[in-house]
Amino acid sequence: MLYDHTLRLLTQRGVTLMDIAEIAYELQRPFNRHLQKEQCLASVEQVLKKREVQHALITGIALDTLAEEKCLPHPLQLMLENDEPLYGLDEILALSITNVYGTIGLTSFGYLDKIKVGVLRELNNHTGNVHVFLDDLVAGVAAAASARIAHENPDLEQYRESEIEPLDKA
Repeated sequence: MLYDHTLRLLTQRGVTLMDIAEIAYELQRPFNRHLQKEQCLASVEQVLKKREVQHALITGIALDTLAEEKCLPHPLQLMLENDEPLYGLDEILALSITNVYGTIGLTSFGYLDKIKVGVLRELNNHTGNVHVFLDDLVAGVAAAASARIAHENPDLEQYRESEIEPLDKA
């Protein structure tokens, strides 16, 4: 099954589902005081069950692995080995994941891409392994899992219907 294969790839690269869930938890905790890490783990699992997410992870991890093995053509090999700052396809691949549960995932991904929290910091340390794609893909999964949780707890539910201004005040 593709889902199991994706989980094995993540594990082989040193990323656990709980690592990703902890990032999603950090993103959503300020907005949901009752949030549990187990909910975040379940959300990460649901995100990873989406075929397009699996495809993105399999592709990105393959490219990282091929770069480590020095099997990519020049100049791509050099770009990935050096994590070329202007090479943005790693973010583009991750963005295909972030929008699975709406655009809130996009803003969360941008935040994670800058602060490199949790396992993202380890993946981005540039010591030995190539994780050009993986750090962004993990951030994308965490952002999507966080967005999924946000959609389960919409902000507008906290307001009574009578407090919401109608759009057509004619």
